[in-house]
Amino acid sequence: MKKLLLVLALITPFVCDAAPKKEKKEEPVVHLTDEQIYDELKKLALVFETARDKFVEEADERKMLEGAMNGMLAALDPHSSYLSADDFKEFNDKSHGEFGGLGIQITSDKGAIRVISPIDDTPAAKAGIEAGDYITHIDGEQVFDMNLNQAVKKMKGKPGTTVKLTVVHDGNEPKVMTLKRAIIKVKSIKFSEKSDAAAMDDEKLPKIGYLRVSDFGATTTKELKDAIKDLEKKNVAGYVLDLRNNPGGYLTAAVDMADAFLDSGEIVSTRGKEKSDIERMFAKSGDLINGKPIVVLINHGSASASEIVAGALQDNGRAIVMGSQSFGKGSVQQQKPLGDGSAIHITIARYYTPSGRSIQNEGITPDIEVLQSKIETIEKKEALFTEATFNNSLKNDASDKKDKSSKKKDPKKSSKSDDDDDEDYLSLSDEEKDARDYQLQRAMDMVRALSKVGKKNLEKVEEVSDEKSDEKKSDEKKSDSKK
Repeated sequence: MKKLLLVLALITPFVCDAAPKKEKKEEPVVHLTDEQIYDELKKLALVFETARDKFVEEADERKMLEGAMNGMLAALDPHSSYLSADDFKEFNDKSHGEFGGLGIQITSDKGAIRVISPIDDTPAAKAGIEAGDYITHIDGEQVFDMNLNQAVKKMKGKPGTTVKLTVVHDGNEPKVMTLKRAIIKVKSIKFSEKSDAAAMDDEKLPKIGYLRVSDFGATTTKELKDAIKDLEKKNVAGYVLDLRNNPGGYLTAAVDMADAFLDSGEIVSTRGKEKSDIERMFAKSGDLINGKPIVVLINHGSASASEIVAGALQDNGRAIVMGSQSFGKGSVQQQKPLGDGSAIHITIARYYTPSGRSIQNEGITPDIEVLQSKIETIEKKEALFTEATFNNSLKNDASDKKDKSSKKKDPKKSSKSDDDDDEDYLSLSDEEKDARDYQLQRAMDMVRALSKVGKKNLEKVEEVSDEKSDEKKSDEKKSDSKK
């Protein structure tokens, strides 16, 4: 059996405090001697023996030892941890594209469980759970005493069975939601050919290739190539690469994605403990979309592998990045199997963009900040002063009919609360959701603008070359006549 080493770029817990913290000065590490380490290990064994013998209830030795290993690794950074055999198998099943549960990616925040993002087309997404929501109870049990692994296990179960989640959305009152578990088949990429309302009326307006990437898994590279191949046949003018709320995944998948749009240049570098421990990854020749414009969409939920792709395309001048500041997870984790089915997940390096920027705690700053917004009408339907407000103005022949039809309208239907809007959103078609997605609409506008600029420049180059060709022919004729 080959030794399994998975280098990953994964989202992990962070805590968001209301007040900014003062940066602590890092004190140099004081290393213990071998003799001191041996003494501390003896002390650890003594603590274990005492706790096992004196604890008021029957102690679970396996649970105690796993807790000690978890605590040891957690003391290094928030991303290092111990994985039991079950946890390690579960992680690999999820990474390779299929697992059971609700389809929700979570992290720990102030003792609660915070939603990173629901996976597209899963029970969590269909129930309306959103990135940033907090889960406070699972089947009526508070989550404050659970770690992430325990919370995940409680949400998993046989497909078809139900689980109740108490969810808090954007500071609103807690809401109890009943979700039905299902086999979650992770499809990393959804793609389509998009246009806006104006484009439907005018076929000359260019169509945009839309690539929605939900995570970076084992099948992402193949899915990406298949999607581009299909969209290129439709002759799209450019692409929107949507990495919003994408928490990361395999480093190799992120490198492959950036490489698909680059013809050359560095993609990412990793720098380890030693100064000489630097690894650089470069793009191979061949841009799969032949230089067409790209806009990359990111937000606060775009982390790790997503940030690698956005940073690579941004630093190489290959794409315009739009949206909001990304998460800022720029460290490399490696899984080291321990031989009995368990493993440790440990941070071994940091990520840097091609220009040398560290992603850690900073994230990717978009070239153009576009915050998600809701468009609302600010102009009244009926103006204060119109022709109709003047005395003795001529009446419209059809006005009586309009008055009668307006009276028939139900005033209740025109007044909707924000809650109604949220519920209605879930029942909208993909086209209607696109129309409400402010960031996506601005990204599509940018792609269209870039495609037009590119065409105009190309036309100018062709015109100049034609003029030079005509001048050359004219000079040749003059030369012939002189002869």
